[in-house]
Amino acid sequence: MYNLNKYIDHTLLKATATKEEIIKLCNEAKQYDFCSVCVNPVNVKLCKKELQDSNIKVCTVIGFPLGQVDTETKVYQIENVKPYVDEVDVVINIGKIIEKDDNYLETELSELRATSKDLILKIIIETAYLNDEQIANITKLCEQNKVDFVKTSTGFASRGASLNDIKIIKENLKSTTQIKASGGIRTLKDALGFVESGASRLGTSRGVAIMEEYKFLNN
Repeated sequence: MYNLNKYIDHTLLKATATKEEIIKLCNEAKQYDFCSVCVNPVNVKLCKKELQDSNIKVCTVIGFPLGQVDTETKVYQIENVKPYVDEVDVVINIGKIIEKDDNYLETELSELRATSKDLILKIIIETAYLNDEQIANITKLCEQNKVDFVKTSTGFASRGASLNDIKIIKENLKSTTQIKASGGIRTLKDALGFVESGASRLGTSRGVAIMEEYKFLNN
C-alpha cells in the first residue's frame, strides 16, 4: 500500500487555464491531500492564497516548456515567483544536452541551484528527445549539482515518461536526488508502474481519476 496521493503533483499547465479551473485544482488538491499543485507562474499567487490554510505545496514551471531561454532569464523567473512557491520545475537547455556542452549545463545547473536554494528544485530533462547515454549524462550532472529531483518530461513533447527513462535515471543516481515521472500518466496502472520503478513524485493532470480508481480497488 502506498500513500499514493502524496506522490502526486496535481497539474494544470494548459494555455487555456482559467481562474475558476485553478481554484478547482486547489480544492481538489485539498480534498485528496496531494503533495502539490503545479501551475504556470501567472497562477502562483492565486494558488498560494487558495492553499494558505493547507499543507499542499505550490509548484511552478520555469523556462517552460522548451527550456530555450538563457540561464539569466530562468534565474529571474525563479526570483520573481519565490515568495509564492515551494518548488520549481525548471526545463534545462535540451539542445546543450544533445551537443554535449557540459560546461554550459554545469553553469546553468549551478546557477539554478544557487537561486533556488530555499526551494525544491526539479530539473526537467525532456527524455523524449534524448537517447539513453544523454539521459545518463544529464542525470549525473544534475546529481553533482545537488538538484532535488530529475524530472522526465514537460508533457508537451512527443511523449511523456517511460519506464525505461526511470530505469536509466535511477541507474545513474547515487545519492538523495529523487525522480519525478511526468507526462502521459493517466491511469492507476501508469502511476503504480512509475512508483514501483523508482519515481517518488508523479506529475499528472489525472490525479483525481487515479485516486478514485485507487480508492475503489482498496475498499
